[in-house]
Parts: sequence; C-alpha cells; structure tokens
Amino acid sequence: MTAPWARRAACALAALALVLLFGTPASAETDGDCLYTLIGPDGTALTQRAGRMYVGDEYIAGDDGWYRVASVDDAAQTATAEYLGRSTEDIPAFSAYAEGAKASKGDGDKLIAMYSTHSDESYLPGDGTASKWKGAGIYDVGDSLKQALEARGIKAVYSRETFLPHDADAYNRSRRTAEELLKQGPDALLDIHRDAVPAEQYETEVDGEDISKVRLFVGRNNQNAAENRAFAKQIKAAADEKYPGLIKDIFIGKGNYNQELYPHALLLEFGTHEIEKKKAMEAADYIADVLDNVLYGGSAKAEGAKGVKGGAVARGVGWAVGLAVLAAAVYALISTGGLKSAWHKLGRSVSEVTGGLFGDRKR
Repeated sequence: MTAPWARRAACALAALALVLLFGTPASAETDGDCLYTLIGPDGTALTQRAGRMYVGDEYIAGDDGWYRVASVDDAAQTATAEYLGRSTEDIPAFSAYAEGAKASKGDGDKLIAMYSTHSDESYLPGDGTASKWKGAGIYDVGDSLKQALEARGIKAVYSRETFLPHDADAYNRSRRTAEELLKQGPDALLDIHRDAVPAEQYETEVDGEDISKVRLFVGRNNQNAAENRAFAKQIKAAADEKYPGLIKDIFIGKGNYNQELYPHALLLEFGTHEIEKKKAMEAADYIADVLDNVLYGGSAKAEGAKGVKGGAVARGVGWAVGLAVLAAAVYALISTGGLKSAWHKLGRSVSEVTGGLFGDRKR
C-alpha cells in the first residue's frame, strides 16, 4: 500500500503538471492515490474522499447535515466546508421523473442495469490486493447485487466489460457500455465501485450483521444533476428508515460520471479497499431491498433472498412448531400417566402438527 507522503507527493505533482499544461486542476473524474479530507466549520474532519475535492462540491453526511466546499488546499490535501443546513428529500424532482418513466414503460419488466467503470477495484481482505486486472473483486460485489435483485423478482443486467486502465479516460470508455445498457430501458443505471479510504469509515452493523456501508456519489456537472441527486436522497431516506447505518453519506462532486445519460443514474461505492470483501457483498442484499422500495414501492417478492424478513418468518414458524410440540408433550404425559405411553402419544401429535414430516405416521 502506498505511503501517505508518497500519495500526497504523487497527487500534488499530477495536479501541478496539469495546471502547467492546461491551466486547470486535475480532472474530477481521476480518482487515484489522492486522499482529501473535508473539514467542517468547527475544524473537525467530516469525511475523506479518494480523489480531489473542488470548490462547489457538496456533501450530505449520514446525519443529513449538508455542506458545500468553500476552499481547497492541494498541498495539505484538505478542503474546508460551509454548513448549509439540513438536507431534505427532493420529492418533486424524483417524482416527476418516476411518473414519466412509469407512463412510458407501462407494465413492463422491472429492470436495473449495472456496470463497473473502475474494473480493477478489489479488496485487500478477500482478493489479496487492491487492484486486479483480471477477476477483480468489484465484480463479485456487482454479482451479489444482481442476485439479490433477481431474488426479489427484479431483472438485473450487470455488464462485466472492463475499462482498464484506471485513469481519467475510464469513464469515456465505460460510457459506450452505459449507452448500450440504456437501450434496454432500465429503471436505474448503477456504476458499482469501492472507495479507497481507511476501512473503519465503512464498518457498520445492520440488523445485527457486520457489513459495509455504501456511499452514494453524484456528479454535479450534467443536465440530470437535480434528478440524480433526488434519486440519491430517496435511496438514503429509505435506507435510513429501514436499515440505519447502511448508507454512509452522499458526495456530490465535480464531473458527470456518465450520469448525464439518465436521470436515475448513480455511482455506488461498496466499502473500501481495506474492508472485507464479504462485508461489501453482504451489503448488496440490503441495497437491493432499498432499491425495490424506492423504485417499485416494495412490490417485488424476495424468493430465496437472504432478507431479514424471510429469516424472521422462518424463525417464527420454528418457534410456533416448538411450542406446539412442547405443549403436546406435557399433555401426553398428564393424560397417560406414563413415560412410555406419553412418548407414543407425543409421536402421533408431532406427526399431526408437522403434517407427517416428523413423529409416528399412522399406518
């Protein structure tokens, strides 16, 4: 792993080179070894980003605090933010698109399309490296999300195209795939990534399960920015209500990230290179449930999904059967007055309770 001082030096030199050549800072869509820290008005660190921050970038924290970058110090790799107040859901912007899409699509299939622009992104715990040019870990996360969506009756298309190398032109290369996916008329277009900040920033527990948080990333320089942002806010609001701690935050950064192609386009960062890949994969099941609620009102049925509700139902049935068997045992012992007779009677009772699956069957 690159040392912090080396990352700072590499980032500073790259930024300086582009300034000298073009008179502008490095592209917002070049997410390399730079690790910028966003500082709040009170001097505390709000968040970090594996990539340069720009004046005008916005940040919506986990507690819905809303900030805007006011200044950037490239030498220190820090940015200072002003507080804008509490972020609220932009329901009109989201609803306007959702209703239009529903009217144009009618009763067509529920469909979500996905791809991964940074095709090398991997996880140290799980892949053994943070970057793999073949069989990258990010595709395991994308596959997990695809399976979780399909378990809920939602058709999911996940392109495993690669767009190497991981450079400023990666989004131009992935754009062609995004355009092809959009020809299928999806309800959402998702670019699946992972972050590159310390693991502890993504560690969380949801419903008693240790999983990874997910960051939502919106590009602010495109004609669909308002709808993209509204979509991200809806996802966060739904997740905060049902699975508190799942959504880390929303970062609204300079650039378009191919999101100008579609109002329901979004970049999702599942964990970081230092977090266990398994935790990122498990977060996909919860994200699938949130997407189902936001896009389809929770109408899709989870068949075979790991979902919490399915587990709760199974546990409830188990308790009901257990209590019934216990009651039958007590009744048998009392009514027969002997253990042998009670055991025989209990066997018949268990057979009746379980529909003949267990206990003595009638011959």
